[in-house]
Amino acid sequence: MPHFDYKEFSRRRRPHFQPVDATLFVTFRLADSIPKSTVRYYKGRLEWLRDQLRRAERMAADDHSIETSNWVARIEKLNREWFLKCEDILHRELAGPTWLRDDRIAGKLAESLHRLDGDAYRLDSFSIMSNHVHTVFKPLVSEEVLAQILRSGSDHSAIPALAKIMQSIKGRSARECNLILGRSGQFWEQESFDHVIRSGKFDQTVRYVLNNPVKAGIVTTWEDYPWSYCRKKLIEIIR
Repeated sequence: MPHFDYKEFSRRRRPHFQPVDATLFVTFRLADSIPKSTVRYYKGRLEWLRDQLRRAERMAADDHSIETSNWVARIEKLNREWFLKCEDILHRELAGPTWLRDDRIAGKLAESLHRLDGDAYRLDSFSIMSNHVHTVFKPLVSEEVLAQILRSGSDHSAIPALAKIMQSIKGRSARECNLILGRSGQFWEQESFDHVIRSGKFDQTVRYVLNNPVKAGIVTTWEDYPWSYCRKKLIEIIR
């Protein structure tokens, strides 16, 4: 397993905060599963907000100024709007491939998700839908690494980064799934939706993930869906 890097605050294409002890809700989807015109529209809005945030940061003496906080809040609000829009498009299968409906493909992805469980993260739940995946997991930090962080006060370089975790999941599954399908080219969309699950929202988030196939009308209970998973200790809690 490669050593994962960590950044508590990064701006690859949008701000997101990954505390050391966070549990994350992550959604990723097949390439071209959202119309390009829709992607361009939201990307344009997000880029404008990011430009305003960068301007505010340059002008502010304090990184946590009210103005910068307001721009971050607006970005997060738009990210939420974008997530809901994507969910609607994905569930109605309005664009792109639906390769994950193939049991061979879903099985390979499930293997990739389970492969990192207990190593890179604690896997709490997932649901593999026809064109996207919802998952909840907690990146793992060893006691040795945590002690090093506490001693240094700032060295976060050895903690698993979400970007590296997603790269591992997507890279392996894309190769294996393309081989099964007899195709080449991009399998996954590069970007993923992710956010830290707030205190008191964990059970609700896991239920949301597990009930995706129920909401889609595929099954009546999540337990009947072959490509949903819930960590054993959570099953009674979330019922």
